[in-house]
Amino acid sequence: MENTKNKLKFFTVFVACLLFRLSPLRAPNVEPIMASIMPLGRKFGALWGFLFGFASIAIYDLFTHFGVWTWTAGITYGLIGVASYFYFKKAKTSIFNFVLFAFFATIFFDLITGVLFAPMFGQRILNALVMQIPFTALHLAGNIGFALTLSPLINKWLVSEQFFALKKVSSLGLEIN
Repeated sequence: MENTKNKLKFFTVFVACLLFRLSPLRAPNVEPIMASIMPLGRKFGALWGFLFGFASIAIYDLFTHFGVWTWTAGITYGLIGVASYFYFKKAKTSIFNFVLFAFFATIFFDLITGVLFAPMFGQRILNALVMQIPFTALHLAGNIGFALTLSPLINKWLVSEQFFALKKVSSLGLEIN
């Protein structure tokens, strides 16, 4: 990571995601991790993408309930952070590509964490697959919604030289520097 401003931006996004996830009045699986990991992985690289994904799960679970699923979900989100770096190294950072990545990464995450690791919790894979469908639908809706709105904003902020930018506007609607 290049400089102090970039570290602060990374940390700010991380804390904002954590606080959002800790809020009691949110739907399950509706959270800004995926929307954040895409521009962060693109900007800061595979290692930082992995660390953001893994730490987002692990630290949240330390506050709520840490368990064997923490490792599965953390490593899976970490791998998504790595994938975001490689995907956006080649793909243009557009709303379409944020949505496309979010769609496939959500399916990958839910398949790994909700279906393939079901036998660890005494479930049969077919039962887990059927029961996972409504959760994945909600997860997709949240991740695609955040990819449409939040990912482009975070990306724009990360490429900006300023940490916080407030622009004065004259009464004529012209920007004043």
